[in-house]
Amino acid sequence: MKAKDTATARTLPIVAQGKITTATVSVRNFYDATHEALQMAIIAGHDGMGNIIREKSLNRPALALTGYFKHFAHNHLQVFGAGEMAYLGDLDTARQISIMEQIMARKIPGIVIARGLDLPEPLSSVAARFKVPVLRSRLDSNNLIPEATIRLEQLFAPRTNLHATLVDVRGIGVLIQGASGVGKSECALALIERGHSLVADDYVQIELLGDHGLRGTPKDLSRGYLECRGIGIINVGSIYGALSVLPRKDINLVVTFVFWREGMEEERTGIEQHTVEILGQHLPNVILPVRPGRDMARLVEVAAMTHSLRQKGMDPAREFNERILRHLNPATPLTTDAPRTQQNTPTY
Repeated sequence: MKAKDTATARTLPIVAQGKITTATVSVRNFYDATHEALQMAIIAGHDGMGNIIREKSLNRPALALTGYFKHFAHNHLQVFGAGEMAYLGDLDTARQISIMEQIMARKIPGIVIARGLDLPEPLSSVAARFKVPVLRSRLDSNNLIPEATIRLEQLFAPRTNLHATLVDVRGIGVLIQGASGVGKSECALALIERGHSLVADDYVQIELLGDHGLRGTPKDLSRGYLECRGIGIINVGSIYGALSVLPRKDINLVVTFVFWREGMEEERTGIEQHTVEILGQHLPNVILPVRPGRDMARLVEVAAMTHSLRQKGMDPAREFNERILRHLNPATPLTTDAPRTQQNTPTY
């Protein structure tokens, strides 16, 4: 085994992927996804639940309540907290109606009232006339706004789908990709038998959650099912128990299965670290040639554990490489550089 001082460029395999999309989010979508967590109910403007929310943050109307609409963020959901409702309460009914008509005429998607406060009856009629839904949350505005913003970011998250299998290996989300028939599902089955968990088989829905990275989920229809060639479709939870299936998992590592062929170049030291780009996020990618006799599940398991060590600052490949260099030249200083990472990576 030779020590390496430079990395060699390699062409990485392509992931079979779908289109990158961003969801269109209606007030109904927002309500259905959040009404339990935000303790919300619909109190007016039911006919406007199909209104489209065009921004993933919320707005407090503030100066708009005084009739000043310059820079008014009308594309956002509007939050009425204790201050806004108290101000409206101090106005006479005619002024309340006039202000709310001016706000709703700007085609706001909807209103969320915090603290479980009541909406004056005349304003319910205005909301119905302009088809602007009014939701009421029991949370105060300080808790409502950050929680609702997180939920909106999830709903607006860019997403794609990949022909791959996603498993949880000791807390590491491992996306196994490769050509059809290369053995992704069989590997996942072997990992499940060793106590790990299946998230999605064959088709993985992936969304970008801001600073939280990538999260993978299965199709609702196929959740908990796995295709085993020669046997057919199996229900993983029924055979291995409820803990063998997870509804979602953050993706930390990609493992690419490729068919082995005579003379192909294989990674021997682990110093070179390739990456794959999915939805703008770079993920480490381990390429494993598949051939008879190889325990692919064990290799995926070790790849996940090695990734976990690297996340903690321990890199056995770099450490061993340095040992060889110091053996050949005792004067060689210790390096603190991270392993070289292949940068010309495919984008998905």
